[in-house]
Amino acid sequence: MLASPTRPRFGALTRRALVAATASTLATHVFAQTASPPTVTDATPTGNANASLATTTVSAKRLDAARNALSPETGSSVYNFDQTDIQTLPLGANTPLNQVMLQAPGVVQDSYGQLHVRGDHANLQYRIDGVIIPEAISGFGQAIDARIASQINLITGALPAQFGYRTAGIVDIRTKGSPGLEDETGEPPKAFGGEVGVVFGSHADREANTQLYGTKGALSYYFSTRVSANDMGIENPTGDRNAIHDHTNQTNAFGVMSYLLNTDNRVSFIFGTANNRFEIPNLQGVAPAYTLDNGSIPDSASLNAHQQERTDFQVLSWQSHLSSKLDTQISLFHRTSRVDYTPDPIGDLAYNGVAANIARRNEAYGLQADSSYKLTDRHTLRSGLFLQQEQFGVNNTSSVFPAVDGQQSSGTPLTIVDNASARGTTYGMYLQDEWKATDRLTVNYGARYDHVNTVTDEGQLSPRLGLTYDLTSRTRVHAGYARYFTPPATEKIDTTSVSKFLNTTNALPSDANTAVLAERSDYFDLGISHQLTSSITVGLDAYYRRVRHLQDEGQFGNALIYSTFNYNKGRIYGVEGTLNYRQGNVGAYLNVALSRAMGQGIETGQFNFDADELAYINSHWVHLDHDQQVTASAGVSYQWGPTLLSADALFGSGLRSGFANAEHLPAYLQINLGVGQKVDLPGLGRFNVKLSVINLFDRVYELRDGTGIGVGAPQFGPRRTFYLAMSKPF
Repeated sequence: MLASPTRPRFGALTRRALVAATASTLATHVFAQTASPPTVTDATPTGNANASLATTTVSAKRLDAARNALSPETGSSVYNFDQTDIQTLPLGANTPLNQVMLQAPGVVQDSYGQLHVRGDHANLQYRIDGVIIPEAISGFGQAIDARIASQINLITGALPAQFGYRTAGIVDIRTKGSPGLEDETGEPPKAFGGEVGVVFGSHADREANTQLYGTKGALSYYFSTRVSANDMGIENPTGDRNAIHDHTNQTNAFGVMSYLLNTDNRVSFIFGTANNRFEIPNLQGVAPAYTLDNGSIPDSASLNAHQQERTDFQVLSWQSHLSSKLDTQISLFHRTSRVDYTPDPIGDLAYNGVAANIARRNEAYGLQADSSYKLTDRHTLRSGLFLQQEQFGVNNTSSVFPAVDGQQSSGTPLTIVDNASARGTTYGMYLQDEWKATDRLTVNYGARYDHVNTVTDEGQLSPRLGLTYDLTSRTRVHAGYARYFTPPATEKIDTTSVSKFLNTTNALPSDANTAVLAERSDYFDLGISHQLTSSITVGLDAYYRRVRHLQDEGQFGNALIYSTFNYNKGRIYGVEGTLNYRQGNVGAYLNVALSRAMGQGIETGQFNFDADELAYINSHWVHLDHDQQVTASAGVSYQWGPTLLSADALFGSGLRSGFANAEHLPAYLQINLGVGQKVDLPGLGRFNVKLSVINLFDRVYELRDGTGIGVGAPQFGPRRTFYLAMSKPF
């Protein structure tokens, strides 16, 4: 979809919204606010629960208010993106989801599309219409397309008790198929409508996308599909304009159907699927590191390694307004995920000493239940349960050369099979109280208990506390504390049997093989937001995290798959500043973040490190590989009749590199432009056209240089790229 908005919505947090939001939101740093203040509903829908409502739309909206009450964000920092905010980005609705999130403060881009929030490793939780989507195996593909969203919220900081497991950031997506949703003009959804679109770009980019939505009686639905291909699937390992052997084919589909049983009960079904294939890019002029007795070694530019990523998920939910005080939602979910790395059988062996066919797979299913009970006018209790069962496994068939003391001793390869599989269970429960102590002070306190039994068997009781206080009608302060328990992601556990690869060219530096541990941390957050004028809102937020068993990830080996390991301890702290402006048809924002993320002592996954590096980290505080001291994002948009002009910029002081991450890469600045136009053609109706330029000044910059802890290969940011997108709504 590429529908240009009627007006930019980068705006200040109005007094009405600021006061109304106090009941449910402690610290909302508004990235983009609607032109008119949003209506913030109470935790319990108003009116007689037994009253007959006139239409299914009204009934659905009442239930939406109840569901939203199940997501209190007290004590947290929230960054909101609605459809119009996404449209005003230079790529508009075609912006990948991870690129949308980069417009929030404290979000750092990394290679292979990874994001780091507030100095944490990936550790992001995705929720669709309030339901946790079990995470997929990490890779380069986007399993979720940003165009499915009517609103995306990034929630960070000291989270309330209902949020557990992946806590660096909660990516909360409300889909366009949410019942009662109004379209971009503010009107109720059509009985039937949709949009078809195409995208063309500089690197043989070609994409076709379709959206269908509508209502029929008590049924509402939304479906989206995307098929795309280009010649820059993974970041280029060189600064050249084009990469060698870097083609990708990607398909995504998503759907949501909702049926209103009566005025107080609704069932919904959400599903999604992604199938993404990548060529692994090559480098020219690399000499083979190993000799082969039989067979011809291909040139380094002609290697033919591939990776495929597949993810499918389904969610069935029942939502009910049981009484004037009690609301509940129960969801059953299922997800399968698989990554297959296929090497060049001779090339990988000759250049890397190992050619490994690796398949990681994971299947998860479970239940999530959340309830909200309005005890009194000042106390709202919330409770919930989460249960997940996983089946995970790794198939690894590797060709390697025999070796003595690390030196190849034969040119005849041998095959080693190193497979593993296991089952695991994760469960958790929480109870919290939102207490309106005074008209200005709201306290959210509670606790959750979580237990995981996968590669580790651990549990923790985690207290949470958040406070918000409105100093004036224009100024709000907040403070929060959260104890976090972060189980290791089973799909990222390295199950390599160290002993099987002894005396081969794939021998690992250390013989330690400890199972990854759950991370435990104490998180402190303090912030203030202030409305300077009716057009300008500013915010400042500071955080500190003290960590035991700090989890991090790295690409160890030639397969482009991440594996988790633990530092013994960590400390992460930083400060973020935000500024938002809206006046008439002009909108702008600026985010600046300072961060420091350090770790000491490697206590699991030691076999991935050389002895000298391991010894240094055990006695020194070192930067995490994703630690970037300064990050900034900015944007501006102007609506000129049917034409939308927009620009944004990303700045980073450089990720870490060198021995034990002691160095960092040079700073970079990427500026992007977009021009959108609505065109009315006689007899054909309205078309939306958008021309975008990524990296306008064609600056060459490295995200990674192939050095540093767990960094396997160099990756460069995109060179100047042009995109032309056209779409036809109907």
